[in-house]
Amino acid sequence: MRSQRISHRLILTTAAAAAALMLTGCGPSQPQTQATTTPATGSASPDATSASPTVSGTPSETPPAPAPAPAEPAAPALCKAAGLSAATDASGGGAAGSVFMTLNLTNTGSEACVLRGFAGVSLAADADGAPIGAPAARDEATAPVDVLLAPGQAGSAVLRYTQAGNYPECAMVDAAGYRIYPPEDTGSLFLPQPTKACSNAGVTLLTIGAFQPA
Repeated sequence: MRSQRISHRLILTTAAAAAALMLTGCGPSQPQTQATTTPATGSASPDATSASPTVSGTPSETPPAPAPAPAEPAAPALCKAAGLSAATDASGGGAAGSVFMTLNLTNTGSEACVLRGFAGVSLAADADGAPIGAPAARDEATAPVDVLLAPGQAGSAVLRYTQAGNYPECAMVDAAGYRIYPPEDTGSLFLPQPTKACSNAGVTLLTIGAFQPA
C-alpha cells in the first residue's frame, strides 16, 4: 500500500515536470544580443556624407582695375595777336636799296604759346586801314620750327623791305606802318613805322622769313 502511494507521487511529479517543460517551450523566445558592426576603415560617416564639399585653394577674386594713366599736359596753343606785341630792329642793315629788319613778336599773355611758320606782313595806310599793295613774300631759306614762347619771351623773323623808288612801275603812296598777322591767325597787329608803299599789287616790296627763337 505504501509503495503504491510512492509510485503515484512519482507519476504526479513526473507529470508536473513534463507540463512545466511544455509551458517553457511554448513561451516567448528570449531576445538575441544584437551584434555591433564596426564600419570599414575609410568609409564615410553619415555626417561626413551630408556635409558640404570643401574646395581647396584660395577663392578667386576680381583683380583690381588698373590705375588710370596720368593725363598728359595739354600742348601750348598757337600764339594769337591778342596776346602778342610787335617790334622791329633795323640793326640788320641794308643792301642794294633794301633794309633788313628783325621782326619780334613777344608773348604778353600769362600762358606759354607757340609761333609756327611765317607771319603775314603788309604795309598799311593806318592802324585801322587795309593793307596796301602786295603782301610779303616768304623766304624759305630757313625751315620753320615750333618756337615756344613763355610769357615775356619773343620769337623773331627776318623782314626785308625794298625801297619803293627802286621800281619805276610802282604807284607810290604813303604807308603808316606794317600790318602783321601771326602765323595761322586772322587777327593782326599794327606796327607804326612810316614808309613808302606801292599801291599796285604787282610790286612786292616785302619778304618775311620763318620764326626762330629770339
